[in-house]
Amino acid sequence: MIFNLRTPISEREIRELKAGDIVYVSGTTVTARDAAHQRIHQYLVESKDLPFNLNGLVLFHSGPLAKKSNNEWIILSAGPTTSMRMEEFEHEVIEKLGVKLIVGKGGMGEKTKKAMIKYGAAYTIFTGGAAVLAAKYIKRVIDVFWMDLGMPEAVWIIEVENFGPLIVAMDTHGNDLFSEVIRNAEDRKNRILGTYHEN
Repeated sequence: MIFNLRTPISEREIRELKAGDIVYVSGTTVTARDAAHQRIHQYLVESKDLPFNLNGLVLFHSGPLAKKSNNEWIILSAGPTTSMRMEEFEHEVIEKLGVKLIVGKGGMGEKTKKAMIKYGAAYTIFTGGAAVLAAKYIKRVIDVFWMDLGMPEAVWIIEVENFGPLIVAMDTHGNDLFSEVIRNAEDRKNRILGTYHEN
């Protein structure tokens, strides 16, 4: 099925999604990569208030390239980053900060999957290598935080319009397209090797 979602996204909307569905999203999206996740974690450990809100929003694993023109930031490219690098911290971002939709590439692990099932979040993938295309869906930069981490690692608050197609790869029902692909590949390999040994 195809879904058009607008932030803030509700838990009810997320729980309707199934792995394999297509999503287009509009509204506020927040980018965060490795360094930003580590700092978010540190803020949570120290019970400090974050300078931005993630509740009901989209978290994009991306390191944008931007330029400033007439005192405004323009995103030139914003491709997805390998999501597994954020696995150590993502479960607490979902649990404590209320993120509802994650966009990245390559899938995530068991801790994130369990948090998605329990708290109502989904993981979607956007085509890798299409950073310039992704930037076309960004209407404006609302704000940027933690530029001391460097431009790609900073947290960019952006407004997107019909960002997609995003494929739901992990849903709130425990379905995981990446695990299915690996399982099917293993089954095929075992069948092939079994046939080979029989001959």
